[in-house]
Amino acid sequence: MEYLPESAERTPGHILCCECGVVISPNPANICVACLRSKVDISQGIPKQVSVSFCKQCQRYFQPPGTWIQCALESRELLALCLKKIKAPLSKVRLVDAGFVWTEPHSKRLKVKLTVQKEVMNGAILQQVFVVDYVVQPQMCGDCHRVEAKDFWKAVVQVRQKTLHKKTFYYLEQLILKYGMHQNTLRIKEIHDGLDFYYSSKQHAQKMVEFLQSTVPCRYKASQRLISQDIHSNTYNYKSTFSMEIVPICKDNVVCLSPKLAQSLGNMNQICVCIRVTSAIHLIDPNTLQVADIDGSTFWSHPFNSLCHPKQLEEFIVMECSIVRDLKRKAGAGMISKKHTLGEVWIQKTSEMDTDKQYFCRTHLGHLLNPGDLVLGFDLANCNVNDEHVNKMNSDRVPDVVLIKKSYDRTKRQRRRNWKLKELARERENMDTDDERQYQDFLEDLEEDEAIRKNVNIYRDSTIPVESETDDEGAPRISLAEMLEDLHISQDATGEEARSLETAVYRQKSIEEPGNN
Repeated sequence: MEYLPESAERTPGHILCCECGVVISPNPANICVACLRSKVDISQGIPKQVSVSFCKQCQRYFQPPGTWIQCALESRELLALCLKKIKAPLSKVRLVDAGFVWTEPHSKRLKVKLTVQKEVMNGAILQQVFVVDYVVQPQMCGDCHRVEAKDFWKAVVQVRQKTLHKKTFYYLEQLILKYGMHQNTLRIKEIHDGLDFYYSSKQHAQKMVEFLQSTVPCRYKASQRLISQDIHSNTYNYKSTFSMEIVPICKDNVVCLSPKLAQSLGNMNQICVCIRVTSAIHLIDPNTLQVADIDGSTFWSHPFNSLCHPKQLEEFIVMECSIVRDLKRKAGAGMISKKHTLGEVWIQKTSEMDTDKQYFCRTHLGHLLNPGDLVLGFDLANCNVNDEHVNKMNSDRVPDVVLIKKSYDRTKRQRRRNWKLKELARERENMDTDDERQYQDFLEDLEEDEAIRKNVNIYRDSTIPVESETDDEGAPRISLAEMLEDLHISQDATGEEARSLETAVYRQKSIEEPGNN
């Protein structure tokens, strides 16, 4: 008869391992854990080294079969991607725990510690811990490959405006920068009458079209061209083109409305001045201060053109100016602007100072003009206007001069301008010598019109000293409260530091919201 050791007799409920004789608690296999692990490897079949594709350009990982996703190091998303790489062999065991083992960020290695369980030998459950090493291999994704090629695109948005001034395009450029609508473009190409935006997918182009429709009055036509097809899999490859046409009206244009449109806008006069173009065309009647907004659909139903070219602006000097206090309004008249003051002025061309010829007109600039001031306007009396609506008007209802804006010393304004704007990185074909003058006109419009300024990110220029907000001539200027601080984050800054750096906004709560016209 065989006797158990004395220590085993004092420990009831224990047995000896059938392999090595060690005292163990009873289990279905009657084998200790060390012997069981030496006989059975539950991690067999699970690869211990796996490769992961990573695009250095866009910082994305490849997730089969054809998706690239953005993942931070040691994030839940990256852990899920790593586990999917071994999903098939991992399905034969029970996953208990998974986590990253720290590695150097530049080591191109990801280590995942796995804890798995599996039933072995007569129902015994064995748990094992092991590490899977993932090798990060560089691979350029399809999107970045198309960007580097620079000649591959699937959709293009062609934005055009049939006008001689680019004020609307400068305003549109700032809106695109503010809302980041240029981030998905492969390239941006500037031509003489517009911009072309190239995209790698039709969805990005459609998103740009929707943005343009919500910011400027326009219309578009879509077309597509078949590039290739596979009749066996029934797949087709198209290149799409979206042709956007912006209304041919810019700020400070003098327009003549059709009689039907003028009547529908509250019986306003047909000769009006465009004070701004945003999502609609904002017009003001210089004789009555009546204002109206015309959206894109209304314009295309009742189109009208600009009467004069911006280069036809002439400089006048104010001889007399009086404010019109009591204005009789017609029945059914529309809304009156509260930002402008109606005035009656006698003016004379600065080029005709040696004569006694003067002009009388009404203007919406009564709150700005004083005797001796310089003002820019259109001389309709001595201008050859070829417009069907003007030709049908009674000559008594056509003013001799339409004043547009007060004139200031441009050189002095440029020297004292302590702010700047950002620009889109784009290819330029033919640079017009008039582009710089038009850009300066746009900057002056920003200084004079707060309604346009609130939609634009304006950055402080640290190279220009801070002066008073209004110069000696009274030219409007942008206050520091409306500027953003232009911060440049260095490339070697860590993620924590980059996230902690935010754009400093100097906007004060005391700035009043712009009211109605």
